[in-house]
Amino acid sequence: MSAARLQEQLSFIMEAEGLKQIFRQTVLPADGRAENDAEHSWHLSLMAILLIEHANVDDLDLLRVLKMLLIHDIVEIDAGDTFAYDEAGNRDKEEREQAAAERLFNLLPDKQAVELRALWDEFEARETGEARYAAALDRFQPILLNCHTEGAAWRKHGVKRAQVIARNEHIKEGIPALWDHALEMIDEAVASGYLGK
Repeated sequence: MSAARLQEQLSFIMEAEGLKQIFRQTVLPADGRAENDAEHSWHLSLMAILLIEHANVDDLDLLRVLKMLLIHDIVEIDAGDTFAYDEAGNRDKEEREQAAAERLFNLLPDKQAVELRALWDEFEARETGEARYAAALDRFQPILLNCHTEGAAWRKHGVKRAQVIARNEHIKEGIPALWDHALEMIDEAVASGYLGK
C-alpha cells in the first residue's frame, strides 16, 4: 500500500465527515432536532440488514446495498440537502449532485473512485434489484420518522397525501409489503391531521 493511496483514502474519509453537518428536514422522534445525513445513512443500513427478507428480489447482494446506502447522500456535502417536496430546489438538483459526485469520488484512488461512483449512479438509476431495494428504504424512512413525529416535516411544509404518494410509490418496486404498510401509515397520518388531504 502506497502512502499516496492511503492519503487519498483518508482525504475522502475526512471529506465524508461533512455528512454529519448536512441536516435534513426530517426530525428525530426523541428530541425533535433535524436528522443529519450520517444518521440517515446509518439508519438505512440497519434497515437494509433487518428487512432484506421482504425484498422483491431473492439473493440480493447485501454488501452492495450497504455500500450504496452509505454513499448515496455523500454528494450533499457539496450540493446540500434538497427537500423532497421543494419544486424550485429540485430543478437543478441533478446538476448540483452530478458536479458534487465528480469532485468527491475523484478524491479516492482511481479504482475505488470508479467503483463508488458506479454504485452511486446505480442507486440513482434504480435499475437493479439492489438499487430498488436501497431506494425503497431511502424513501420509506422519512415516512416512518414523519409518522412518529406527528408529521413534523410534512406539517412544516404543507405537504399533502398526493405528494407523498407520488414521491414514494416506487417503494413497491423494491419492497412491495413495505409499500402496503406505508400506505396504511400515510392514511393514518391524514386521519390524524399530520398530513394534508
